[in-house]
Amino acid sequence: MSTDASRRLRADAARNSERILRAAREVYAETGPDAMLDDIARRAGVGIATLYRRFPNKEALVRAALEQSMTERLSPAMERALGAEDPKQGLVTLLEATLAMVARDRNLLAAADNSGALTAEMTAPFLDSLALLVERGQRAGAIRADLVPDDMQCVLGMLVSVLWNTDPATESWRRYVVLVLDGLSPVGASPLPAAAPKPECRTGGTGHPAPGGFGHEEVRPRP
Repeated sequence: MSTDASRRLRADAARNSERILRAAREVYAETGPDAMLDDIARRAGVGIATLYRRFPNKEALVRAALEQSMTERLSPAMERALGAEDPKQGLVTLLEATLAMVARDRNLLAAADNSGALTAEMTAPFLDSLALLVERGQRAGAIRADLVPDDMQCVLGMLVSVLWNTDPATESWRRYVVLVLDGLSPVGASPLPAAAPKPECRTGGTGHPAPGGFGHEEVRPRP
């Protein structure tokens, strides 16, 4: 096979993968975490065999779709947050970007969690950025000194749970980000009870553990 033909085949394969991932994000958003791969293939304009050649199973597909979403929506926010002169404002930037992403992709996140595609390795850069911003805020005196990294994972789980009790389209979760950030301030703070070692943070409602640091409850139909 000629070099030009090989390049065309690689380009075609890359375009098919891109179409499939975009279609997957759309179909999961519209139909829920149990979306069918046949529907995704139809939306992408490819045959189911083509989908399976690119992504051999549902776990591989939802992992790649979620990685694409995080790269587009979360990675730039992490970069802005870590580059902010004010660490508390950086924390606001990261929390707001995270909740906005979860609001848009909550069905995809649920599918990734259900299939085992949402791993600690995938969310580690986000959690590292979150911990670094809290540490910087503590050094600057803007975040209470008795906060520990596990606390922020639980706080994030509580914030994410708001999305299952409100209409995400209203962005009412922004109200609770402000309330939480006031609670993280050292001004007028009451002493915290001792932190349990590596607590299992759970959101309200179903008692499901928060996967990968993003927080999760049972996915409900959109309002």
